Amino acid sequence: QVQLVESGGGLVQAGGSLRLSCAASGSTSSIHAMGWYRRAPGKQRELVAAFDRAGTTNYADSVTGRFTISRDNAKNTLYLQMNSLKPEDTAVYYCMAKWYSLEYWGQGTQVTVSS
Repeated sequence: QVQLVESGGGLVQAGGSLRLSCAASGSTSSIHAMGWYRRAPGKQRELVAAFDRAGTTNYADSVTGRFTISRDNAKNTLYLQMNSLKPEDTAVYYCMAKWYSLEYWGQGTQVTVSS
């Protein structure tokens, strides 16, 4: 099994930056994909950015050029650098890890962007 703990959320003004972290523990060697998702108020959860099994990165169109996903395998940590934040980026951000056929999710971290 895998445990995921997100951190780094907060309140920021439009145009500002935040970096989210997701620390993974447990059977991390069997994780084959990881990513960030978000759920805004009244909306469905959506993919923000992810690494697939091959290590290829995928980004939502709405964040391309502003957000960067990265990882530190030695620390078992996934990151999301968010720049040029917009009020529409306000959401709870979740880390997800695919472990064999299962998906594990963190508890989420709130990101609020004020205009």
